[in-house]
Amino acid sequence: MTTATNGPAEYDGDFYAWTLQTAQRLRSGCLDGVDLAQVAEEIEDMGKSDRRALESHLKVLMLHLLKWRHQPSHRGISWRLSIANARDEIAAILRDSPSLRPRLAELAASRYAGARRQAMLETGLAPSVFPDTCPFSIEQLLQEDGLPD
Repeated sequence: MTTATNGPAEYDGDFYAWTLQTAQRLRSGCLDGVDLAQVAEEIEDMGKSDRRALESHLKVLMLHLLKWRHQPSHRGISWRLSIANARDEIAAILRDSPSLRPRLAELAASRYAGARRQAMLETGLAPSVFPDTCPFSIEQLLQEDGLPD
């Protein structure tokens, strides 16, 4: 595999070509020209990407659960769909990366402040309305059809 210039793919020049070329070399067992440190860094980044995606979906989920709880007159299909979608995405990530499951409480706690802040901004409700710490257990967050009162 070469780049458009018929030379070896450069990590900084054409990332996509670099990934294809590096994967081909690894599969064939030819490590000549493979930057193992860069490969290791990319593998670590893939794991971080799953963690960041999980955190993002947890934040969206907590945001909409807070709004659902504290603005009952505004409950609608869009919030319900957002909650269901976030739960589906979280489940998919945990299926692919089950080692993240033990970190759910930690990750939810770390993203709750952002969800709370966004809920305050979106609803216009006072900060005192929203608890300082996440009011939802991991079981409540992941409960397929669960919605707070």
